[in-house]
Amino acid sequence: MIGRLRGVVAERLPDGSCIVEVGGVGYEVFVPLGTLGRLPTPPDPVSLHVHTHVREDQLVLYGFARAEDKRAFRTLLGISNVGPKLALAILGSMDARELASAIASQDKTRFKKIPGVGKRTVERLLLELKDKLSFVTAHVEIPAPKANGTAKPGDAADGPALGQVTSLLVNMGFKAAEAEKAVATIASDAGGDATVESLLRMALKQLG
Repeated sequence: MIGRLRGVVAERLPDGSCIVEVGGVGYEVFVPLGTLGRLPTPPDPVSLHVHTHVREDQLVLYGFARAEDKRAFRTLLGISNVGPKLALAILGSMDARELASAIASQDKTRFKKIPGVGKRTVERLLLELKDKLSFVTAHVEIPAPKANGTAKPGDAADGPALGQVTSLLVNMGFKAAEAEKAVATIASDAGGDATVESLLRMALKQLG
């Protein structure tokens, strides 16, 4: 199996693939549309994390700029009725971090303009991916503080602040039990002037 390629982009093709030349051998690799346009031109090298998709009648390479995008692609393939082309289309519209954010916030609108993604597919993605993208949730943008003041960046590490961190973790896709355990672990180490943002980062570190 091919897991990674480093070479130069010899050609970009209209079907969304490119030819990566490595040691005189050209590998045809399909990449998300957002990645295709950003690939470096020769002589600058390109490094792609590759998923080798094998079926009885074909072997296809799918390449990604970041390892987490490759993992997200493989996670998408585990969803019923989601094949490589649809998974690639989804990651062409949003990368792994944006996908994790959309799933955590249950944002259906992010999927509306993706070819092949209908209402039922969106509902299935939101449901089945809820607990499967934890490897990128540490990069999800922290929700903005609410106008009523509950989650202010300067809130002290008291009960309400820790409760807010627990809620944020659950909204990011972590299970309630995992979130509560992580918050309980950091509670004794948190200083009185710790902010919600710093507490959240501490909890995410505990969750790995």
